[in-house]
Amino acid sequence: MAHERIEINPDVMGGKPVIRGTRVPVELVLRKLGAGVTVDAVLADHPRLTADDIRAAQAFAADYLADEELVYR
Repeated sequence: MAHERIEINPDVMGGKPVIRGTRVPVELVLRKLGAGVTVDAVLADHPRLTADDIRAAQAFAADYLADEELVYR
């Protein structure tokens, strides 16, 4: 699935997925949300981001996990 707001470039943050046009990793956004930081607080910390960028990071992670083959032992 294409994610227009997410960029993966080996020359940016070592190839980690970032919000397009920034150096803000998707992982950082997700970790902040997971730690209970509000969307408004994430946006305040990273003024170049939008609420749509945060939703795109969540959708990217969900799609990535949906494509993974998980084996529970």
